[in-house]
Amino acid sequence: MMGILTWTAPAGGLAHRRVRLEERKILGARFLEASVARGPKTPEAAVRRRVLAAARRLRKAGVTRAVLPEGFAYGPELERGGLAPVSTLFLRRSLAADLARSALAARGERAGGRLAAAGDRLTGEMARAVTELALGNRYVLLDVPYGAEALAAQLRREYGVSLLLSPAREQLEEADVLLLFDPRPDLKPGGSTVRLYEETAPLPPLLLPPAQESGVPAGPSRPQLLAALVEEGALRPGQIAIGTPQRGEAASILNFLETGRPGA
Repeated sequence: MMGILTWTAPAGGLAHRRVRLEERKILGARFLEASVARGPKTPEAAVRRRVLAAARRLRKAGVTRAVLPEGFAYGPELERGGLAPVSTLFLRRSLAADLARSALAARGERAGGRLAAAGDRLTGEMARAVTELALGNRYVLLDVPYGAEALAAQLRREYGVSLLLSPAREQLEEADVLLLFDPRPDLKPGGSTVRLYEETAPLPPLLLPPAQESGVPAGPSRPQLLAALVEEGALRPGQIAIGTPQRGEAASILNFLETGRPGA
């Protein structure tokens, strides 16, 4: 069972009640929720103590990973308590093709744009992303040490589409959107770069069908929560759609895609 840490308004009472544990279901997936009392007048030192206590209680209950509140700033306390945040990397890589199309649209490009994918190895997520992109785009480049030829042959045989394999560094750098499944410090991309290995990279809005959306609470980090629900089998990546960011968010995301730095 995964954990979920949430903030709750202080309600007085004994100190030990300022951290409360209870089981909670979200879209059918079971979580052990640690509610931590925190208000506008709660001293930072008290919040840190409560977060540490919550992490230790979750860990004692067998939880090793937790969904955290949006903007959570108490990583050291979480680590001291033996917990880690839920990783969003699998979710990001599962949505790689959609994220590439979103980045392409943010640049004003459509199916005519040049897309590239690079990584240390050809994973299942990369193969699915490249296949999906190749079916809808004319120019798709793939740079991996091995396995690319077999995938290209399969796509040519089954769908009649082709990939550009082993592109030169300049070709990768000139792509309109570059999907990086692993770091490539040797590259200096001129277009948008979707860094699928960075937990902190900003994401566009992640949307669900109304039936699922109504069962997802506000407050927890949405990427972490959706990643946990996908991992638990309560959601499929195909049920998650990429939305259009608000103006301020769009500028921040586009800046990160182009420079690797947050902010507009």
